[in-house]
Amino acid sequence: MRSPTPQLDRVSAPSDMKALTDAELRILADELREEVIETVATTGGHLGSSLGVVELTVALHAVFDTPRDKVIWDVGHQCYPHKILTGRRHKMHTLRQEGGLSGFTKRSESEFDPFGAAHSSTSISAALGFTVARDMGEATGDAIAVIGDGSISAGMAYEAMNNAGAMGRRMFVILNDNEMSIAPPVGAMSRYMSGLTEFANGTLAALPGPLRDHARRARQLVTGAVEEQSTLFENLGFQYIGPIDGHDMGQLLGVLRAARTRATGPVLIHCCTVKGKGYAPAEAASDSYHGVGKFDPVTGIQAKSKPNAPSYTEIFGKALTEEARRDPKIVAITAAMPGGTGLDIFAKTHPNRMFDVGIAEQHGVTFAAGVAAGGLKPFVAIYSSFLQRGYDQIVHDVALQNLPVRFAIDRAGLVGADGATHAGAFDIGYLVALPNMVVMAASDEAELVHMVATAAAYDDGPIAFRYPRGEGEGVTLPERGVPLEIGKGVIVRQGFDVAILSFGAHLGESQRAADLIEAQGLTVTVADARFAKPLDKALINQLARKHRVLITVEQGSRGGFGSMVLDHLANEGWLDKTLAVRTVNLPDRFIDQAAPDAMYADAGMTAGDIAATALQAAQLQRVKVTDFKD
Repeated sequence: MRSPTPQLDRVSAPSDMKALTDAELRILADELREEVIETVATTGGHLGSSLGVVELTVALHAVFDTPRDKVIWDVGHQCYPHKILTGRRHKMHTLRQEGGLSGFTKRSESEFDPFGAAHSSTSISAALGFTVARDMGEATGDAIAVIGDGSISAGMAYEAMNNAGAMGRRMFVILNDNEMSIAPPVGAMSRYMSGLTEFANGTLAALPGPLRDHARRARQLVTGAVEEQSTLFENLGFQYIGPIDGHDMGQLLGVLRAARTRATGPVLIHCCTVKGKGYAPAEAASDSYHGVGKFDPVTGIQAKSKPNAPSYTEIFGKALTEEARRDPKIVAITAAMPGGTGLDIFAKTHPNRMFDVGIAEQHGVTFAAGVAAGGLKPFVAIYSSFLQRGYDQIVHDVALQNLPVRFAIDRAGLVGADGATHAGAFDIGYLVALPNMVVMAASDEAELVHMVATAAAYDDGPIAFRYPRGEGEGVTLPERGVPLEIGKGVIVRQGFDVAILSFGAHLGESQRAADLIEAQGLTVTVADARFAKPLDKALINQLARKHRVLITVEQGSRGGFGSMVLDHLANEGWLDKTLAVRTVNLPDRFIDQAAPDAMYADAGMTAGDIAATALQAAQLQRVKVTDFKD
């Protein structure tokens, strides 16, 4: 049973908070925290990050005039308190579900979400854009970027601060410093931030006199109180305020009100918070309950269903660990996602050979290029949608120089509750376009093990392999991966009328489609392409020669594997003949969050969709997709 929320019940929009006293705002924050815990307990989602900004969220909406003033949440995974206060409380039970609220900020969802986000380090750039729009006469107010200490380590944040400081326009950056992104933040910037924070802990009075004087001078140095010394942020052109306690409503309200009243240029407010604040299980967890499933709000115990098979991510982590046992040149690189990519498994056995570069995909790719040029074998494990951020480096620093960097691309295809922002839709297309690149996709977890071995053995240039989120197919795993012949696919089922050429993890769906087609009186060949580049041209020619219909299937957007096959068929003259060719891939639109199966149904990629496409191509026009629906 939910606790009573008398103050929260008074707030249907941020304007209602203007009538609350500071004492009532403190109570509102307490009620809001309990509401977030109760909500996420039933829906799952990003709990720790949202709990860490409860007081800050209340203070921002109480002080600023949203939605005229633009609060821009970096990444957006901390936006649940914001959504509750901005008219979406009654919809929070739909969070991250089909047809429900997004787990991130989203412009189409609310006028209080001025800028959509789910990837990090974009907020300051966007806030500066709103600031310029305001100064050029558009009907917008102040812009406030709320960015975490992990996100601010990324280069884009510094590009934005450098630009904003040079412009000198009035805007606000709230640095939400909780010393925790998804994994503990790394690098010199993290140490610098920790140093600033230490001075806020009130320890000066306990020091002996001489040490107290030295500490006070150091305190003056980092806060800019000494005229000739300043913080990094002040050197970039920002007025620096802080560090302040992000859970002290009195401090927050006082500082925000003063800054809003007095600011003439860019201001950075350094706000120290605790991720998971106010919920003991989250505060005690190593990841502060960053992303959770449904859980018992009293105990914090998550209700996780027992998996039927190990996840692809786990299989990758274990396979790479085993390859590294045999090859001391193998190193692993990730961008702030060791747990999400399975490299935490690798790090336990090979701690000196795992490098977390922080939220810095561009740097991570070029760093890997340097590692490869130096003679080692780097595996770069990054989600498909995050690897997009390092594309120029893949082109210029890796492919152009033909350096043997191995890209392990997790979260390929549609990913469920995280929705369109995290969908791995485009990596096939953006990688097959590059000279020197080898591109593979695993059809099941056993194939993934073999592809890890293939990448480890391949030293002639860059190579990538993609695999989906979630459980594998439940197949038997090999004791050791065996390198595949580059550019060679395999036939897994032989027929004579229709050929389905699958690239990646939709092979099982392709097999089910074959069953449906054969029920209509045709025989079906199913082949696992394994490689999108180089293509197995001999296999494609064989399928084209012996079948009336050829269907390509991939968990990626247009312009990927199917386009590569069509290009080959056109150049070889197969399209001048009687062969009917169709491509099954993700449609030319973004697909909102839902269960993965529902998302692929929305995309028109179920077994029934594939079967209907094939049968229609075979001129059995009476057959419809609905004929295969329950």
